[in-house]
Amino acid sequence: MASISNEPEREHRDEEESGANEDEDTGAQVAPIVRLEEVAVTTGEEDEDTLLDLKSKLYRFDKDGSQWKERGAGTVKFLKHRDSGKIRLVMRQSKTLKICANHLVRSGMSVQEHAGNDKSCVWHARDFSDGELKDELFCIRFASVENCKAFMQKFKEVAESEEEKEESKDASDTAGLLEKLTVEEKETEEKAVEKTEGKEENKKSEAVEDKKTEESVPST
Repeated sequence: MASISNEPEREHRDEEESGANEDEDTGAQVAPIVRLEEVAVTTGEEDEDTLLDLKSKLYRFDKDGSQWKERGAGTVKFLKHRDSGKIRLVMRQSKTLKICANHLVRSGMSVQEHAGNDKSCVWHARDFSDGELKDELFCIRFASVENCKAFMQKFKEVAESEEEKEESKDASDTAGLLEKLTVEEKETEEKAVEKTEGKEENKKSEAVEDKKTEESVPST
């Protein structure tokens, strides 16, 4: 009975294989109805190097509703621009690539572990993801404690490096100002010396003229 019940299946398989072989033997080629051209997609990240790249879920605090609202799940990155050296935080949703967060990491910024959850952390930023600068309070959650720590560590490193850059720039500006003042003082001193020397030369010239005048007066 088993062999009888299986027979139609075998015949059906033989027909499919035969049909498949016939299709292969035709050698027919079907041209596509619509020819699609490759389009280069730019993300604005072409001139930046990725310092960190982690999967996560992002939230923003809604002040009006006094609650956290999800911004999206995707990849958060720290990107460093090759020319300016500036570093920004960017997060995009996984499927749509819509930007959830986009802001520079500046000196003075800080990140803290979210109370009661060692896989999450929070920070304030001037965000530009909606096309205008907004003060936002973000919370980001990772799949592991290790990823959360790695994110916080990189965030702190970038903020500290920006602070060092500002201090170095301030020191350089101060040095430049002092150098300028020193040059100006030196020029002032040189002008004062030249003026004094000029007066002395004038006095000598006047003395010589007076002597010549006295000598030219006839004696009586």
